[in-house]
Parts: sequence; C-alpha cells; structure tokens
Amino acid sequence: MQISADAAVRVRARRKEQFWNAANAVTVARIVSGPLLLLLLLFPGRTGSLLFGVLFLAIALTDLLDGWLARNWDMVTRVGKLMDPLADKLLVMTAMIVLVALGRVPLWAVPMIVIVLAREIGVTGLRAMASAEGVVLGASSLGKWKTGFQVAAVTALLIHYPLVLPMHQLGLALLVLATGLTLWSGYDYFAAYLGRGETPDA
Repeated sequence: MQISADAAVRVRARRKEQFWNAANAVTVARIVSGPLLLLLLLFPGRTGSLLFGVLFLAIALTDLLDGWLARNWDMVTRVGKLMDPLADKLLVMTAMIVLVALGRVPLWAVPMIVIVLAREIGVTGLRAMASAEGVVLGASSLGKWKTGFQVAAVTALLIHYPLVLPMHQLGLALLVLATGLTLWSGYDYFAAYLGRGETPDA
C-alpha cells in the first residue's frame, strides 16, 4: 500500500514529535539517575568516591548517545531540545550540591558553584520564557563546551582521591575554567535572545 507524499510528511512529522522515542528515553533516564549521586554522602571513602565519579561520568556521557539517536534515527523533537540541556543541568547541579555537602569545595571556590547554579537557573528561565513565545532555544555549541568542562571538573572532584593525577586539585582547576565558560555562554544566550533577538547556534 502506497501513501501520498503529503501523507508521508504528516506521518513523519508526528513520529518526530512523539515523546517516547529512544532518544528522549535516554534523556529521561539521565534525569532520573542523577539523584543516585546523593548516595555518595553515605559512602564518601576512596572506593565510594571512585565508583560515584565513574557513575556520574557514565550518566553524563549518555548525552552523546541521545544526541546520536536523535540525529541519526530522525528523532529530533521540540521536547527533546528542551529536555536535553535540562537533564545536563540537573545532573551537574545535583553533583555540585553533593560536593559542597561533602566539603570537597573549599570556601574560596563556593562562589563559583553559586555562579554556575545561578547561570543554569537563569538560562532555564530564559528557555521557559522563549518557549512561551513559541521559540525553542536548543543547546548552543558554547554551552556544550561549558557542560563538558563542568562534567570533567565534577568527575575529578567526585573521585577526589589521587588517581595517577591529584584529582582534587585537577577538579578545582577545571572548575575555574568551567565557571568562565559558564559566564560566557550565559551572556551569549541572554545577549542573543534579549539583545539581538537571535537564538544561539544549535
């Protein structure tokens, strides 16, 4: 049985906007897995820190998987564009709160955590405002770099104990770089949307 070209386009559009596709399922799994990091508060020793550091990195890397599925299996949806960066933010924010609770972030570095959390909340609010106007702000390329450095910093700080390299010191150095990228990408979003009326590159 054959269908017309117009009908095929409509079927394809409906499939693209389905919420429960493989790419979105991976994103949802990343969101619900984040709270597992809270268990590190109960197992802060060397072994527990290593396991949770690896767990965090594995969860964070599923961002590459859902992106690949969305692009290669024709599963890019508006919901997915909104959920994907939100999942990254929730994961990183949860991990940073755990790190502060464990005392692995020194006093001088706490303002950087506050900056990162404030930026993530601010950009999430901007996306909500844009969505209400029918505009979808996907993750920018600069935002992806920011997330990458955040993930690297948090992974090192979660592992904490020396592992070939001094992980704690490495994590703090990466956190400084991540904070700079966080401020830059946050400015990029707000300047593009509020100043020039343009959206960052997807």
